[in-house]
Amino acid sequence: MVIPAGELLERFSRASGPGGQGVNTTDSRVQLTYRPASSIAVAELRESVRDRLLRGLEPHLVADQLVVVASEHRAQRQNRIAARERLIYLLRSAAAPPPPQRRATKPTRGSQRRRLEGKRLRSQVKSGRGRVTGDGG
Repeated sequence: MVIPAGELLERFSRASGPGGQGVNTTDSRVQLTYRPASSIAVAELRESVRDRLLRGLEPHLVADQLVVVASEHRAQRQNRIAARERLIYLLRSAAAPPPPQRRATKPTRGSQRRRLEGKRLRSQVKSGRGRVTGDGG
């Protein structure tokens, strides 16, 4: 999936964090906005993948827009790269198929025996920690 550059809207603003006095003068914070529902790249996907992608992105959408912000770097260029990487990660994880369902299995006799033996030994160790009673003589 290749997203045309025209579908991404980048806005720059002043970021908080590292940068010293320069943080007050440079617009290094990047806000990347993407509309997946009206995207040409999403429309070209298979219907099943497109539906899964749009359903997976629903929790992240604000007014049908996916907004990604990056401000952890001092340089605007690095923040632009970080924002695009976050966008890629969100799109990939939303479009990924669900993992195969786990099939329930039964523990083997040997593993059950080892587990019970371990519990028995631990019980003996703990029971030996009680108060010592005796004649005290």
